[in-house]
Parts: sequence; structure tokens; C-alpha cells
Amino acid sequence: MARRIRIVTYNIHKCRGLDGRVQPARIVEVLRKIDADIIALQEVLSVPGKPEWDQARFIATELGFNYCLGENRRLHGGAYGNILLSRFPMRDYENHDITTKKREQRGCLRSDIDLMETTLHVFNVHLGTSFLERRQQARKLVGPAILQNPKLHGPRIVLGDFNDWKHGLPSQLLSAHFKSADIWTQLPRFRTYPGLLPLLHLDHMYFDSVLKIERSRLYKSRTALIASDHLPVIADFGMVVQDGLTRQHRLELTSANRH
Repeated sequence: MARRIRIVTYNIHKCRGLDGRVQPARIVEVLRKIDADIIALQEVLSVPGKPEWDQARFIATELGFNYCLGENRRLHGGAYGNILLSRFPMRDYENHDITTKKREQRGCLRSDIDLMETTLHVFNVHLGTSFLERRQQARKLVGPAILQNPKLHGPRIVLGDFNDWKHGLPSQLLSAHFKSADIWTQLPRFRTYPGLLPLLHLDHMYFDSVLKIERSRLYKSRTALIASDHLPVIADFGMVVQDGLTRQHRLELTSANRH
């Protein structure tokens, strides 16, 4: 059985655009145009009160999506971190602390998304800006507490803002365990930051082999170019689902089908 899903990762910079205005409605406009099934957002501020500050709730409500919030630290009296949104039900979620000593608090938000035939484990990551910090965070990510957790049996997608534009240890470790929807190879223009004149490749997607990538691209519209300092990265996946098979069996089946 095959299922196609569209996934997007997008650092929304607290909904503050390149014009200095905080406008969550612009982010919603961009996401509506993309029409993704699963959305990973980084740098989200959620302070109860005005919509421009309670951003997680505002975006989820406007889109009509399920959502979960991974709070990494408090900011302006509210939660600041990553969120995952999904058209599909979310069975569970957990925010993993990947903070390194004396650096800004960082997290990896996992949500277990119910696709009926299987559970898709989506990890929304925002790594630090320091080279040594990212190396430590990458080792935590690929360890048994997060990505290699033996309790997770469905396919996995790891995506977000990795702040890794030189193919450093985070890229190397994740590439050793996953396939990559790396826009270095998938896109004619691979840079995603800053949005108006992209110079750096910071946003990545990694995934289990049971997922087959069909297309990936940057989303560039007049609104997207001003709404944040990043551009959204979109990937369309096809999932091969075999009831009653373990992940390893599905991987073997997928590999055999390719030949």
C-alpha cells in the first residue's frame, strides 16, 4: 500500500519578517499555499494573549491542524521553541533536551503521527550556532534516547534548522543512519537563508529508506521572501506500508523492490 505525504520545514523567526513586522498571518498564508500534511516550525513564540504572540495556537487554529509544542525556554512570559502540526492525529509527543553547557537551550520535538497503516515518527530539530555545540547535539540525537529509541517502530523523519552549512558532524552522523532529502542535490538553488537573498544552506531533512522522496524544493513567493529570514523547504514522500511487518522487514522489502 502506498501513501503520499507532503512535509515542510520552516524557521519562522518568531513571525518577524525582514521588514521588522511580527505578522503570524503571513506565515499562515505561506503555509496555506504550500498545502503540506505535516509542518515543522522552528523559532515559535507562544505567549497567551494577542495572536501575534500566541503563535503556535494561532497558526494551528487558522490551518485547522493538530499541533504540539516543544518548549525550549521561556521568552517574554511564554513558551519559545519548535512546533509540529499535522492533518493526521498525533498519538504522542516528547520534547528532548539537547542543550549543551553554557549555550542557549535547544530541543528536538518528536511527534508520533497516526497514518492508520503505520505510525510516522517526526523529529523537529533546531541545533545551535556553535560548531562544538552542534557536534555534541548531533551525538545526542543519534543516541538511544532519541533517534535510536528501541520503542519506536515506525518510519522516522528528522528535519529542521541544523545551522550546519559545511556538512559537519551533524550532517555526517545523520547521513550515516538515514537517507537525505538534501537540497544540495535535489534543488537547482539550494540556499535557504536569509530568505530574500539566500546565502547559506541550514535547513535539512533526513528519513528512513521506507520513505521514497518524489520531489523537494524551496518555496519562494512574494510573501515567503519577506515573512521570515528563512525559506520553507518542501518534500513530497511516498510511503510503502506493509501491515504486520517490522521496520527492518519493510526496509528489506523496499530495497528488494528497487532491484
